[in-house]
Amino acid sequence: MTSNAESATQTTVRARPTGRTRWRRLTVVMVPTLLASAALCTAMARGALAASFGVSTNSFTVSGRTFEIGASTLAGRGFVQFGVLDRGAHATYPEALSGIRSADLYNLCQSVVQNVPILGPVTLRLTSGSSRVPAHADRLVADSHDLRGEALFHNINIGQDAATVRGVPGVRGAPGGFGEQADTVRIDRLRQQTRSVSAATFRLPGLHLTVKLGSHPCF
Repeated sequence: MTSNAESATQTTVRARPTGRTRWRRLTVVMVPTLLASAALCTAMARGALAASFGVSTNSFTVSGRTFEIGASTLAGRGFVQFGVLDRGAHATYPEALSGIRSADLYNLCQSVVQNVPILGPVTLRLTSGSSRVPAHADRLVADSHDLRGEALFHNINIGQDAATVRGVPGVRGAPGGFGEQADTVRIDRLRQQTRSVSAATFRLPGLHLTVKLGSHPCF
């Protein structure tokens, strides 16, 4: 009995240092990772990544809320794309800026769902145009983080310096940034999640705006 107790005691004593050693190792691994993440967030918040992403052409502060844009077809002339940072009141958001000099959007739908105290989700939804009469935008700029569809580009350059794109007047990225441009773009079944959209002009035939209880997004 005595030898068994001593053996148990010895086993316990040996196990404790192993546990402490593992925690130390975990700390050594985690601390640099956490510091790197914090440094990245700080750099983005202060705009230190502007050399890679550039600053959005927006003249307004974004809310940071994602909204959806859908269209059966987007047909555009003059296309540019590069990375940007959208500035919010309390955060910075990396996005892909897509600029189109002249764009037609067939069966346009835009929606945003927001949770309201007591009421729950409320959807603001806008529709315009049809399969024959499109909505139209000049100097359309959308900062997006998710875009899907069937795309066709003509005379496209991929990997061009973002500061040298010329498809849309006044819309250029930061020197050394990754960019692309094309003479024309067509996207069928457009599904886009974005935080900001701007245009020099936006014509919306057959505009219909609704506000409904519940979640009723475009897609």
